[in-house]
Amino acid sequence: MENEKKKKFFGRNTDRPDAVAEDTTPTLRYFFKLLWRKLGKLMSLNLMMVVQYVPLIAAVIIYLFGDTMPTVESAMYAPLLGVSIAGGSPTTNLLLGTFSRQLNIPVLTPGRTVAIILLIAFTVLTWGWQNVGATYNLRSLVRGDSCFLFSDYFYAIRRNLKQGFFFGILDILVIFVLAFDFFYFSALADTFIFGVMYILFIVLAFVYTVMRFYIYHMMITFDLSIRKILKNALIFVALGIKRNAVALIGLVAVIGVNVALIVPSLSVGFSLPLILPLFYLPALAGFIAAYAAWPVIQRYMIDAYNESKPEDPDDSSPVEEEDQVTESEKSDTEVTLPPPTVD
Repeated sequence: MENEKKKKFFGRNTDRPDAVAEDTTPTLRYFFKLLWRKLGKLMSLNLMMVVQYVPLIAAVIIYLFGDTMPTVESAMYAPLLGVSIAGGSPTTNLLLGTFSRQLNIPVLTPGRTVAIILLIAFTVLTWGWQNVGATYNLRSLVRGDSCFLFSDYFYAIRRNLKQGFFFGILDILVIFVLAFDFFYFSALADTFIFGVMYILFIVLAFVYTVMRFYIYHMMITFDLSIRKILKNALIFVALGIKRNAVALIGLVAVIGVNVALIVPSLSVGFSLPLILPLFYLPALAGFIAAYAAWPVIQRYMIDAYNESKPEDPDDSSPVEEEDQVTESEKSDTEVTLPPPTVD
């Protein structure tokens, strides 16, 4: 007895209860805990994700900061100048001064045109592949799996080479059409019919944004056609409405904070906040979307698939069953009918 007391006093007492298992329920509180835990990986992943946007930024810089040509802002300048030269009047001179504001517009030389086309083509052709690789890593971070950013990135691209390429073209085309229609109808929103169209395209933009939360996750997880992926993603807009709404609020808040920092800084000539989002925003936005989407996919596709499979007495590991679905077999399934309540 005395020896045991000495052992406990001088030695390390190993008679401790087991650690309590961590609650990994995908709640808002666990989101911030997981975000802090994976912050280093996210910053590293962001360096890979920003490649999507650097060519577009470079194309804009080449277009805006090259040779320029002076021109006038209003088409009224030319006829007013002609009237003023022909004789004019005080009213004509006043209008000429009002409409004579000049602008410097960029001039597209052949070399600049080729450079811009090549940069845009690189983004368009690799858009789907880059999203596939980034989504694979984001899924691993959200699920708590081991994540080797560089090798996993290109592993996912190789496994989804054709589908990632073709859907990437479709994805960037839809984004361009929605953006073009948004700005087009916003300029004409003073009439009723164009105002309705403007609101409609805002709704469509939000719906497609939420669909993109799920599209690339289903592409890397299941063996589905693009038609079924789009169909399931549209269904998930409704099934995961609570998580989708919180994710959209989070994205709007993050972008709003960045805009609130950029606008006042540019007014005083401080340009650092303009490039600062490139160091964290793509990965942070992707992490928010993945954290919202994956539990919904897990519930309605993976868990539903595992419950529908016949039980195998020789295989009782749920992890291996999930790996079979998500990595090896990639089941060709669609979303089942929802239960009465949705998380």
